Amino acid sequence: MSRFEPIATLLKKDRKGHTLPGELYVSEEAFAFDAEVMLKSVWLYACTVAHVKNPGDYFVFELANNSIIIVRGRDNEVRAFWNSCRHRGARICLEQKGRAPRLMCPYHQWTYGLDGKLLAARSMAEDFDKDEHGLNPVALENVGGLIFICMADNPPPIDRVKADISEQIGIYNLDTLKVAVQDDYIEDANWKLVMENNRECYHCDVGHPELISVLGTTGFGKDAPDDAAKHKEWAALGIEHDLVEFPDGWWHRIARLPLANGAVTQSIDGKLACQKLIGPFKEPETSSLSVWTQPNSWHHFCCDHVVTFSLTPIGPDKTMLRTSWLVHEDAVEGVDYDPDHIAALWRATNQQDGYFSMINHQGIANDGYAQGPYAVEEKLVEDFKDFYVAASKAALA
Repeated sequence: MSRFEPIATLLKKDRKGHTLPGELYVSEEAFAFDAEVMLKSVWLYACTVAHVKNPGDYFVFELANNSIIIVRGRDNEVRAFWNSCRHRGARICLEQKGRAPRLMCPYHQWTYGLDGKLLAARSMAEDFDKDEHGLNPVALENVGGLIFICMADNPPPIDRVKADISEQIGIYNLDTLKVAVQDDYIEDANWKLVMENNRECYHCDVGHPELISVLGTTGFGKDAPDDAAKHKEWAALGIEHDLVEFPDGWWHRIARLPLANGAVTQSIDGKLACQKLIGPFKEPETSSLSVWTQPNSWHHFCCDHVVTFSLTPIGPDKTMLRTSWLVHEDAVEGVDYDPDHIAALWRATNQQDGYFSMINHQGIANDGYAQGPYAVEEKLVEDFKDFYVAASKAALA
């Protein structure tokens, strides 16, 4: 019997309109399956081009025991490699991010170019071929400045996702942005529960007073009112697009949504978080573009900054949520923006969501848990669940 046959059995218990069987959320076996099989078979959001802005900049993405180096080469191309030396396998990049003229293994000093080619290896046999011992590559796609990686030998298609997202976020020109703040936050819940919590605003009215004061709750599972004047304004700015909602079985959603209560950006007070605007905006604009991808990311694009979120499981009941705030590369800290102000809204929201995900996990771990029904406005939660079930079955096959 396959090691993951029990997972296949649990997947068969999936019910339309209901949550997953409890073991798929809380068991060690489900965590091992997700980390070793399912999540390695799909495209995962890792970082932005702003995280590796200059040649030599590297960023390490980790999933369970797997570590991947994302690095910008001297030719300005962004590539991904397994973080494992081709000599005896030692980890090469020990820090989560940094800059280096080349990649050198700290164990025996094997040295690689930023393109992954082996440059130096001491005391090897005469017939040793450096060309055959470059770093092992990982599939990478630059999606309008969002970097996705896939650890599978034969990655699934990404072309529709790349075309749709790039078309709409291209105006923000992520290559001209820089990372102002990055938070890594550990939530005490299974990663799927963290994702499900993000995919609905059923809890927002009570749970997120700060967030709904500037975002409202429409568009996050609730239908937005048809504001003809707002759509006409967006059309005049060249930013009007139809809703893209997981089309034809694909794994992305894109929506431009009006901000609430006169807010011009996603900040704690609704006021500009950075005085230097980005993209095509010459004046503050009262909407944000939201992008969601299955299975591990969501992003918000405002007129003055971008905020991106990714998550990865680190245990059955531990999830790392990484939040990054990007501003214009010429913006000056302390003059154009205050890091604490720019991060305050989503820091508060992340803490609140961490609490909700934790009590959700604790309740599902209870022997009394039974698969529960989704509310009407939790459709996006079921979309995520359906993606997880389909991707898991495909990975098992």
